[in-house]
Amino acid sequence: MPQRSVSEPITIRTAKVSEIDALASAMDRSRNYIVNQAIEQYLEANAWQMERIAAGITAAREGRVMPADEVFDGIAAKHGWSR
Repeated sequence: MPQRSVSEPITIRTAKVSEIDALASAMDRSRNYIVNQAIEQYLEANAWQMERIAAGITAAREGRVMPADEVFDGIAAKHGWSR
């Protein structure tokens, strides 16, 4: 399990307090746990997305691209959709 860094208090404003509290109650967790999990998941997803964008830009600059129709045809074939 990765070692967590020391936490630091912050203040936020949100209109989602009741939803956070409902989820915390249902999971028998604290509000703090729910908010930290949400932030962690958001940061991981966005870091992954930024890495993929950077890789795509690099590929495009190197000429490693496919015409959009080929990409869409491949997706359609993979899922059994007609195009």
